[in-house]
Amino acid sequence: MLIALLVPLGLAMLLYGAILIRAAIASRAVPRLEAILVGVVVNFFDTLGIGSFAPTTAWLKFRKLVPDRLIPPTMLTGLTPPSMAEAAIFLILLGVFVDPVLLVGCILSFLMGGLLGVPLVAKARVWIVQAVVAVALALAAIAFTMTNLNLFPGGGTATALPMGLMIFAIVANFVFGILCNFGVGNFAPSLVMFGLMGMDPRLAFPIMAGGAALAGAGASIRHLKIAEVDLRIVLGLAIGGIPAVLVAAYLVKSMPLEMLRWLVTVVVLYAAAVMARSAWAGWKGERPLLPLEPVAG
Repeated sequence: MLIALLVPLGLAMLLYGAILIRAAIASRAVPRLEAILVGVVVNFFDTLGIGSFAPTTAWLKFRKLVPDRLIPPTMLTGLTPPSMAEAAIFLILLGVFVDPVLLVGCILSFLMGGLLGVPLVAKARVWIVQAVVAVALALAAIAFTMTNLNLFPGGGTATALPMGLMIFAIVANFVFGILCNFGVGNFAPSLVMFGLMGMDPRLAFPIMAGGAALAGAGASIRHLKIAEVDLRIVLGLAIGGIPAVLVAAYLVKSMPLEMLRWLVTVVVLYAAAVMARSAWAGWKGERPLLPLEPVAG
């Protein structure tokens, strides 16, 4: 089943790379050095599970590198190549240790949720969704901290789940796919869910990255064809991000489990704070400045 995921991912990488290179040559775009450095930093921490969309959005807006309306497509298009590399690495290094039914089921479920959730964005109050998720993440962080301190029962070494929990995880990833359209990244909730279910947190990474890469590839190819992106920033984020992913992926694979659990707690608290800020801005009728990453890991 792992091959069944790597083959379409490889084809998507080749197709995306060809379209990106052709677009760059046609427009004679040169990668911007600042974007390369941003790509290194945000993708390093993205590979550790913190996410890349929030810090990238903040930097692009703070530095006014691209017009506001071009930030989301430029960011998504530039961060997709590192996300795909991240998915390939985690699937090869860690995917073999995950129950194949759980792995494939969650990735495909996330992809379907992402596709089906697109028309729901215009009908729902985004800030309500963000507020609920922020509260849920904060409570999960508390529970995870108690688990780390041995004050709350929890596992942390399993490679598979009982049938009931597996079905729950697959359904949850479908929901995560829908929520990604509202600016809710899948890394933090996935790390919490699998951690509290007793799985080794490292084994959540191939699931999270695989879903994010496949879901982001289609959208990025469309943005390149529409040509409403800043290719200088796109190329910079991609060039800087891929080597950063290679380094950080090794750290995730070799990091002691206890240290990784504390990192997960920090990630979740960070995600909860950003989500709460976005919900507050939405409630006040403002556009959130720091959305969590909707698709890429």
